[in-house]
Amino acid sequence: MSDSSAYERLSATLARIGHGEDASEYHGALCGALCVAKPDEIDLLRLIEHDEQAVPNDPDTRRALVELRRETVEALQDSDMAFDLLLPDDDEVALVPRVRALVSWCEGFLFGFASRPGLDLARLSEDAREIVRDLTEFTQAAVGEEDDPDIEETAYAELVEYVRVGAQLLYMELHPRPTLDPAQSQHLH
Repeated sequence: MSDSSAYERLSATLARIGHGEDASEYHGALCGALCVAKPDEIDLLRLIEHDEQAVPNDPDTRRALVELRRETVEALQDSDMAFDLLLPDDDEVALVPRVRALVSWCEGFLFGFASRPGLDLARLSEDAREIVRDLTEFTQAAVGEEDDPDIEETAYAELVEYVRVGAQLLYMELHPRPTLDPAQSQHLH
């Protein structure tokens, strides 16, 4: 469902700068920012940290985050929908912390998505606006203590899939690929 090794690498990278618990939020913020900004315009070390004094100048961390950005852009652009959310491993982490991580991912995404001044949601398609509304609602997700664990696991998996596809669709809507003009495509044959 998600790339747990990439999640672990990001957690270790962020731990070096004091944000080890924020891997899902960071990845969400990166994905949201990539939807509305050019990759090289995003300050990767300050994506979730707002205190200028707290931003380290660690070249290893910067390299790791630049690589994550490159991998994330490639995944978001993948027409086979290979993009994954960076979340804790389903087999190693209990449901409640995974739900919290998904909530953090959605919060981060919305933060990154809102990072572009003047972003006009009304200019998005109705489907895209619905995805943004749903991601906002998902920030309130929780697991009830008396709920059936199997049903909750299924619901969690469905939410993760919806968020994964929704984030990629938002990216694709805001970064449309050029299409060939039918008149020009005749010359390609």
